Amino acid sequence: MKQSFDKGFVTPLPVFIIATYDKDGKPNAMNAAWAGQVGGDLISISLGSHVSTDNIKANREFTVSFATKDFVAECDYVGMVSQAKVPDKLDKTGFTVTKSEKVNAPIIDQLPAALECRVKDIIEEYGETRVVAQVVGMVADDSVLTDGKVDLGKLQPVMFDSSARAYRVIGENVGGAWNAGGKFA
Repeated sequence: MKQSFDKGFVTPLPVFIIATYDKDGKPNAMNAAWAGQVGGDLISISLGSHVSTDNIKANREFTVSFATKDFVAECDYVGMVSQAKVPDKLDKTGFTVTKSEKVNAPIIDQLPAALECRVKDIIEEYGETRVVAQVVGMVADDSVLTDGKVDLGKLQPVMFDSSARAYRVIGENVGGAWNAGGKFA
């Protein structure tokens, strides 16, 4: 028998590490899980009131690295504390950055894959700031590539399970998209 609940959830959610520069060129990073892809080259991220949100509004460019299993503690930490209160939070994690070649934003060196993003729209609604951005490039370490494509098995991206309030790693490949259902054709 199925049970009824007052609240639902959507899971898993990607754990994005948003990296920005402030007006003085100081890098910052935050953890954002209320996000997703919109079509082929756009992403949408729901942000609250954060230093990174202010940086995105001012600069209109940022990067999104995928949190990974090997750096789950560091990725969690940059979401737990604000740069406004802990100015050296990136130093505390050991994260270092390199400036993106395509956008005015830092790329976190330790995280193996990052999207380079340019803001298309910023919408204030429901007490949140929704940022819609175009992905103008991606960088990825050779260590996470197979046949020139990012291999999620090698990347081991972390997902946010909003039901359990936990981080999980993407599991096994269970079937091909636009292929597995072919058995019913």
